[in-house]
Amino acid sequence: MIRVVFNQKGGVGKSTIAVNLAAIGALRGRRTLMIDLDPQANATSYLLGSEARLAPTIGDFFEQSLSFRLDALKLDQCIHKTPFDRLGIVPGDTGLADLQSKLEARAKILKLPQALGALKGWDDIVIDTPPALNFFTRSALIGADGCLIPFDCDEFARQALYGLLESVSEIGADHNPKLRVEGIVANQFNPRSSLPVRIVESMVDEGLPVLQTRLSSSVKVRESHEACLPLPHFAPGHKLTLEMVALYEELDAQA
Repeated sequence: MIRVVFNQKGGVGKSTIAVNLAAIGALRGRRTLMIDLDPQANATSYLLGSEARLAPTIGDFFEQSLSFRLDALKLDQCIHKTPFDRLGIVPGDTGLADLQSKLEARAKILKLPQALGALKGWDDIVIDTPPALNFFTRSALIGADGCLIPFDCDEFARQALYGLLESVSEIGADHNPKLRVEGIVANQFNPRSSLPVRIVESMVDEGLPVLQTRLSSSVKVRESHEACLPLPHFAPGHKLTLEMVALYEELDAQA
């Protein structure tokens, strides 16, 4: 299963959800690979610490794809171990933004999908993407099986969802018939607040693919970021951790 976690809006918990789903899968015995396509490299920092500087990175893979070298890096050469059993990572790279125009000019959009198809030995691949429908996000969606969309229960974010869903559908129709939207997950959801409840209920009534699992807001997330420990390792019995597990199980049940 290759899953892209994507929303064009920043600050919706994209990296947090991606990393925790990957960590839960690894804890359940599945060999899981995290690919960090976001130039901010937050997923990489979450798993390895902000001081970690591993090479080669996803940026090195894309940079060498611009050359005609026979010994150009393969994606599997960019995979590194993490401190967690069965969980590997292709680290993010702050230089990705500088590569984008060169990659677009050279029509390298299929390099990542082809590389994903050639990877062996992984049960699941989770891809964290930039908060933009740019070259890297499109490339990931062309190679993916599913797209999970985090949503932060804001009316402006809700309006943007329609265009996002249409864009993902268009990419699937044009380039990747197996791509499907796995669902929209309400993040930082407060069931005691009328606004997020009303927004989510209206989305369900409209027939949007809203998942049943809701993720609460909690300071535990920031604490786990600081500790560089995904929630199942940092606070296994916490409410938000159990919600992340429920999200994993809901997605797994419909896979």
